Amino acid sequence: MVLEATMICIDNSEWMRNGDYSPSRFQAQADAVNLICGAKTQSNPENTVGVLTMAGKGVRVLVTPTSDLGKILACMHGLEIGGEMNLAAGIQVAQLALKHRQNKKQQQRIIVFAGSPIKHDKKALEMIGRKLKKNSVALDIVDFGEDDDGKGEKLEALLAAVNNNDTSHIVHVPPGPNALSDVLISTPIFTGDGEGGSGFAAAAAAAAAGGVSGFEFGVDPNLDPELALALRVSMEEERARQEAAAKKAAEEAAKQEKGGEQPSSSQDATMTESASVTASEADNKRSDLTDEENALLQQALAMSMDDPASSHELRDTEMSEAAADDPELALALQLSVQDSTKDSESQTDMSKLLADQSFVSSILASLPGVDPNDPSVKDLLASMQSQSEVSPLNLLGSMNRV
Repeated sequence: MVLEATMICIDNSEWMRNGDYSPSRFQAQADAVNLICGAKTQSNPENTVGVLTMAGKGVRVLVTPTSDLGKILACMHGLEIGGEMNLAAGIQVAQLALKHRQNKKQQQRIIVFAGSPIKHDKKALEMIGRKLKKNSVALDIVDFGEDDDGKGEKLEALLAAVNNNDTSHIVHVPPGPNALSDVLISTPIFTGDGEGGSGFAAAAAAAAAGGVSGFEFGVDPNLDPELALALRVSMEEERARQEAAAKKAAEEAAKQEKGGEQPSSSQDATMTESASVTASEADNKRSDLTDEENALLQQALAMSMDDPASSHELRDTEMSEAAADDPELALALQLSVQDSTKDSESQTDMSKLLADQSFVSSILASLPGVDPNDPSVKDLLASMQSQSEVSPLNLLGSMNRV
């Protein structure tokens, strides 16, 4: 296992917005960076990885070399895209960051992602390459995107200047359906130079190859029989569960088709029955209202025709029924009857008194301004005595007129 400190230079220029690499150049580059960081940190516990950007307002170091994979992956979120890539400045800053690494026994490596045009000429890049070689810094280049202004030739010249005993590599990734990370898995940039590469890189390469070994689930039963058996049992259980779910869904669909007509007929019968019941109840209510209206109409006619007998009987009947229900009302009716009896007796006594001529004459003599011997007064008394019943009010009214 190789002990390395690696700086990854990311291209975040405007060219990264293109969609010729799925889903975009920048997202494909980010996936490849995450995969390389995982491979580097897991190949050796003491390996460290740092990340910097080469576009925008300037070269920016996101993470200095560290073995914390979570910190490395977190720095990839929220990066801004814009500007032009400055390859020379990015490589020089990466070399400076590696120079200040904590473990001086770590070998130095720079991985550059170049997906946009390079504004530097070959001579400037060759000078940078010779400087990296002098400081024992290896360089890996990932060339993707358009080959404008001889970008491929410039990168090849840079690689030739820095390469020492084939420790540096370059990979040209053309646009296509394959993801950028899938192409890099089988290259020395991902697998490394250390005696067969890391176990993580080998496993990822086997998974990307799609199980070319020919074993089921991509696992050799001879090497790991327990894992192969567990995968086979899990697959059989999942298949059985799916078949049971499909069978149950088919049975429920058949039941719904068979019972679709019966519920509809029962609903129709229920609606018809409820409609008939509602109609009969409405007819009964209408007949009851008609009888009550007829009874009230007859009472109104009897009262409007001024039939004393019928009205008197009706009042007696109503009062007796009300009195039977309410004792207090019965007592009030009895008192009113007694009062009316007293009034009739008092009227009878008053009539007897008026029939007495001497009593009437004494009363008239006591009134101021009244002469009992006046002929008009005598005629009035005679006419009043001829009547069977005389009320005090009538008497007083007659006296006022006289």
